[in-house]
Amino acid sequence: MIILGIDPGIASVGYALLGCDKKIKLCSAGLIKTRPGEMQGRLLELHREINTLIRTWGPDVAAMERVFFAKNQKTALTVSESRGAILLTTALAGLRVYEYTPLEVKKSVTGDGRADKLQVKKMLGLTLGGIDDPGAADDVFDAAAIALTHLFVSKWGRVKGGL
Repeated sequence: MIILGIDPGIASVGYALLGCDKKIKLCSAGLIKTRPGEMQGRLLELHREINTLIRTWGPDVAAMERVFFAKNQKTALTVSESRGAILLTTALAGLRVYEYTPLEVKKSVTGDGRADKLQVKKMLGLTLGGIDDPGAADDVFDAAAIALTHLFVSKWGRVKGGL
């Protein structure tokens, strides 16, 4: 099984592809950066990049962060537009998308729903090995954590309390 984890945004979107047949492995991870400009063009660029990932890797499912509130309304709106483009792209490819809150992701990866970014990064480094670069963008780590959360949920039917 290959899981496409996505951390949505508009300027940058983190992605991670986890392969999990007998052993969990990070197949690919990175950052999709859209060029500044009109929203329509950025969403199209995002659609094309996600579509390329899907065609290249053939994931079985996708997992994405669920945004349930934001302090800044403008940020919430642009992230929602990004999520819409991602949901449409995955639907057109026939992929089912599972959504997880940041609290569920942190609890699943570290055992603590209030864990900080450093704790999540450390656990991902221990679990996945290839993503232990402290200079990598937070969005990439978030995408890997989201994919790993889906793996746990698909195995145990719920958010697991840590590794």
